[in-house]
Amino acid sequence: MARKRWPIARQLLALQVVLLVVVLLVAATSAVLITTRRDDSEARDRVTAIAQTVALNPFVVQQVGTAHPSSALQPYAEKVRVASHTDFVVIMATDRTRFTHPDAAQIGRPFIGNVARALQGHTFTETYTGTLGPSIRAVTPVRATDGRVIALVAVGVTVRAVRDEFLRQLPYLVTGLLVLLLIAFAGAALVSRRLRRQTRGLDADSISQMYSSYQAVLHSLREGLLVVDRAKRIGMVNDQARSLLALGPEVVGARVADVALPDSIKQMLIDGRLAHDELHLTDDRVLVVNQAPVEWEGTTFGTVVTLRDRTELEALTGELDRTKAFAEALRSQTHEAANRLHTMVVLVETGRAEDAVRYATEELALSQRLTDRVVAAVEEPVLAALLLGKAAQGRERGVEVAVTEDSGVPSGVVAGPDLVTVVGNLIDNAIDAAADAPPPKQVSVSVRLDGTDLVVQVSDSGPGLPAELIPSAFTRGWSTKASTDLGGRGLGLALVRQVAQRYEGTVHAEAQETGGTRFTVRLPIPDRVRS
Repeated sequence: MARKRWPIARQLLALQVVLLVVVLLVAATSAVLITTRRDDSEARDRVTAIAQTVALNPFVVQQVGTAHPSSALQPYAEKVRVASHTDFVVIMATDRTRFTHPDAAQIGRPFIGNVARALQGHTFTETYTGTLGPSIRAVTPVRATDGRVIALVAVGVTVRAVRDEFLRQLPYLVTGLLVLLLIAFAGAALVSRRLRRQTRGLDADSISQMYSSYQAVLHSLREGLLVVDRAKRIGMVNDQARSLLALGPEVVGARVADVALPDSIKQMLIDGRLAHDELHLTDDRVLVVNQAPVEWEGTTFGTVVTLRDRTELEALTGELDRTKAFAEALRSQTHEAANRLHTMVVLVETGRAEDAVRYATEELALSQRLTDRVVAAVEEPVLAALLLGKAAQGRERGVEVAVTEDSGVPSGVVAGPDLVTVVGNLIDNAIDAAADAPPPKQVSVSVRLDGTDLVVQVSDSGPGLPAELIPSAFTRGWSTKASTDLGGRGLGLALVRQVAQRYEGTVHAEAQETGGTRFTVRLPIPDRVRS
């Protein structure tokens, strides 16, 4: 049976308790040593001051020169000892003979300890074992008026007395350490409780495993994933999101406003609004973007954004739309051909064969002129087929799509899909605009070379764009019509601008004096094509 691991919060609490105990033990030991040394130092200073005071007393100087100094000095020394809370005050001759002592039996006997430095005129302290046991003592000389050393004074306290003083202070020290320990334990418990709540009671191995799984999932997702915190900083971005948005590793932790992102996506991240399957454009991609807030127990921590690449799907959708348009044009042409054939049959049956031939010739010439003009001017087969299809689509809606005589495009100048995107979307918008306008409903298309640029120009006879709306015409989502499909309207012209930016070209829209709008796209021809 596997041993149950402690949650990380409990492990941290146990570690903190051990560290606190160790720290407090070290602190207690240090406090004891410091206090002991301090008490010893204070004792040395105190006995030195008392010894020097006694030695400087004129009464002592006078009495040590009498025949029986003990009779006067013993009462004085005892009075000083009691008043100063010391253990002995010994006044002695220079030959160590004691004049005073707490134990009267020791008077007249030699002093036990070092006196050499005092005989030389110096005051010193030492710890020495005498008749009262180990003691901290100070020895100082007594000088006559002429400066001679005529006696010595030794004042001391026993080591036991110093230790007794420390023991009297010890309860206060222990109480202070225990209070600190309790406060530290309480703080550690609060930290542990908060950590347990934040880690949901998981142990370190579980958190490590969760992190590894989290990293594996993030890097294996085929969708881009980006997390923005409450401060509008990028907290996480996976590999796919870096690829889709062309981001480097330095963006993690950066403010969204400082990151090079498409304007529409940047504004969405800053706003933090809810987004569902919105289409956004980068320089070379069409992205489906979703954004939702990240909430936990009623608190919002930021937003999570998912990104799906719809570039290829959008291209396929465009191809499908054009195929449907071609099919619709073919259906229309079939319908018109049936009507013409029926007309010619009736003319023949009524004996008007010449009128039938003339009618058939005129219709064929009209269609052939457009085909001949497009084929002669446009060598790019994809573009030629597109123009013919759009012309048929326009006729179906009552719009005449004309290719200007100055058009001329050799094959391979610009990639076929890019030409289809630019020309197809511009003509679609022009047909929509002209179809809603009164007759004549016309669309003019010019695709030509201008030096090192390919120029695509499409004009319509529609109502035209107001001047204040022209700057917004190529913005994603801009449209004069409503739509409820996934992509919505307003994507076609944005895709045109995307192609222009990829070729480092320009797009321009302007209102015509005669009505309608003229769209102009200039695409620099790549060097490899020009060479």
